[in-house]
Amino acid sequence: MRPLITAILLLVLLQLGISQNQQVHRFVGSRVITVESDYQYLLHTPYSQELAEEGKLPLIVFLHGSGERGTDMSTVKTHGPPKLADANPEFPFMVLSPQCPMGEWWDVQALDLLLDDVISNHPVDERRIYLTGLSMGGFGTWDLAILRPDRFAAIAPICGGDRMNAIDAPKYLRDTPTWVFHGAMDQVVKLEASSRIVKALNDAGGDVQFTIYPMAGHDSWTETYANPKLYDWFLRHRLPRP
Repeated sequence: MRPLITAILLLVLLQLGISQNQQVHRFVGSRVITVESDYQYLLHTPYSQELAEEGKLPLIVFLHGSGERGTDMSTVKTHGPPKLADANPEFPFMVLSPQCPMGEWWDVQALDLLLDDVISNHPVDERRIYLTGLSMGGFGTWDLAILRPDRFAAIAPICGGDRMNAIDAPKYLRDTPTWVFHGAMDQVVKLEASSRIVKALNDAGGDVQFTIYPMAGHDSWTETYANPKLYDWFLRHRLPRP
């Protein structure tokens, strides 16, 4: 990992947060809907200002898979950026890791509201917010990015797919830098779930790259999140100033 990422930090604060069961009214087409967000979440906030710009830090939003649903927050650190942040005090990004309740699927409207709250109360650089997730969280990554393509500087869905129409994805994500990962031998979420969206984005001239692990099954996330190039790639992207 390059020096910017591997610089030794003084201390890392790992906070357990609970959102305030907020409501917001949003227009969806011609309908007005009410959204509640009461996700529990982990928020990793480094004291170090190594990646800070104008006092703001880059944020990775991580969506876990179906196996980490429930109320035991320690399970959220099983994989991915929250695991890295918990084990390695040098991890310099802020990391937002909500937990999906047992038996539910990611509610992207509620996630969007949660992110609003975190941005309002923490030093988040809104030009450097990155979204990633695995399996169920990979599906959530596609869906949340399609809902709010203006919000994320780059996304990295892992062994997921979208529950919306993949043909519509280029309408929203053509200009969003996207790095997709999937195992060729995945029997839980078939490779096609990722490849059809990648093809649609490629056909539309989207900024997308696709990594297929030839011998990997469903676990294509361990190798992905251990790769320093992913975090360097995140940092190369940012949204334009408003």
